[in-house]
Amino acid sequence: MLGTLLDRPRRVFGAIALICAAMLAFGILYLQNVVGLEPCPMCIVQRYCLILVGVFSALAALSRGRGGQRLWGLLGVGIGAFGAFTAARQSWLQWYPPEVATCGRDLFGMIESFPLQRAIPMIFKGSGDCSAVDWTFLGGTIANWSFVWFVVFIVATLAMLLKRPRAGGGVYPA
Repeated sequence: MLGTLLDRPRRVFGAIALICAAMLAFGILYLQNVVGLEPCPMCIVQRYCLILVGVFSALAALSRGRGGQRLWGLLGVGIGAFGAFTAARQSWLQWYPPEVATCGRDLFGMIESFPLQRAIPMIFKGSGDCSAVDWTFLGGTIANWSFVWFVVFIVATLAMLLKRPRAGGGVYPA
């Protein structure tokens, strides 16, 4: 079955794009609008990474040639790695919360008030919001599940990019 999937990279890239869209819909429509959870700065960064991974995967799925799939796939891997790093950092903050848990500024307030080179480190220091565990599923927090899915997307994309093309051309079937 894995061999069959590797022979159809456009479908795998399309599936990644659809999973990203479903995760965003779940996070925004259900967790934010129904449950009432407000995203912390690290959650917002992960959300943007998820959007970009989905867009790059969709562009890779729409690319006919291997070059386009490689370009969009590599961009997706890079953004996915940044999203995984952010999710891992937030998971670490949830497991080992800071001693002083104050709710800091939101992401947009940080960016508006401070130069970018100061705002970005502030995001990764986390605030009281980032270390809070408001929702779990099967024992994992939102950040834990975000990390798992970013890793799945990275592994699947790298599998598509590292597979040798079949003899007979560089264009993949659907």
